[in-house]
Amino acid sequence: MKLASIPGGLLVAVLAAVSFGTSGALAKPMLEAGWSPTAAVTARALTAGIVLLPIALYSMRGRWAALWLGRWRVLAMGIIGVASTQLAYFAALQTIPVSTALLIEFLAPLILVGFVWVTTKRMPRRTVLLGSALAVSGLVLVIGPGAIRAVDPVGVLFAFGAAVACAVFFVVAARPAQGLPPIALAAFGLLVGGGALGLLGITGLLPFTAAFTDLSLLGVVTPWWVSLLALAVISTAIAYAAGITAAGILGSRLSSFAGLLEVIFASLFAWVLLGEMLTPLQLLGGLLILGGIAAVGEERVELAAESLLPDEPMQHDEHSHESALHESTTDDRGIRSTWP
Repeated sequence: MKLASIPGGLLVAVLAAVSFGTSGALAKPMLEAGWSPTAAVTARALTAGIVLLPIALYSMRGRWAALWLGRWRVLAMGIIGVASTQLAYFAALQTIPVSTALLIEFLAPLILVGFVWVTTKRMPRRTVLLGSALAVSGLVLVIGPGAIRAVDPVGVLFAFGAAVACAVFFVVAARPAQGLPPIALAAFGLLVGGGALGLLGITGLLPFTAAFTDLSLLGVVTPWWVSLLALAVISTAIAYAAGITAAGILGSRLSSFAGLLEVIFASLFAWVLLGEMLTPLQLLGGLLILGGIAAVGEERVELAAESLLPDEPMQHDEHSHESALHESTTDDRGIRSTWP
């Protein structure tokens, strides 16, 4: 990966985090009006997929072979990255507080770090370990220290399932594209995920209710479809397309840490749009998350810089250099937000 692509990828990741961060503020009026979570997520995903579909088809330019080669990525993105994440998260909310569920779900970056550690049997660099510690500490402060409490183990299990599904999202998004544009993966993945959720709702396996009444969106009364369209375009279509693009540039690990910015932006939007004030501890937590992302990103900068150095004459050093690059480009890349 070129060194110049790291800041560009981080900018796209910030766009994804900002978009995902609007979910709570835009979805709240629908849920308060009587939409069930399953119905809202289904409508959100299907509408976003339809919005992205024309752009996705244009980006492919008739290269249907790329879609066939990437069919398993599309299915994994839709079934796991979209549908399973939402189902597990809302199932967790049935028995544990929202703050606890969010804290567990956003441990996805640590799952990726641990997975690479176990599968490669190489301890992550100190910068990654430092970044993990900073990010988790900041996450606790932003969401609230009260999120750490004794809760129902079944709810914790569902929340952990949401974290694993969230990690899979970054894994799938970061895999080699094989000619499938990121926006096409986002569009078809959302259609598959929305279709799967809709099927579960229509068959009665999950509560599925919708209220087609006027809603109060940011203090303005609007038709229900305006709220849905805002949620689908801003918080879903843009968010997933940008998130998948960022993961393809940064790799699964760094993009998953950058995804923690969603928590910061969600708190900012709740403050500005819903009047939920930020506390000094939350502001401190946001700074710690930024520090964690910077520390993890430093590893990618170091490895990219090392790749520009001339080869060392010692065979041992060459082997070490190649192993480091392999860990960065294969293990890290080969491994939402989610909607709170």
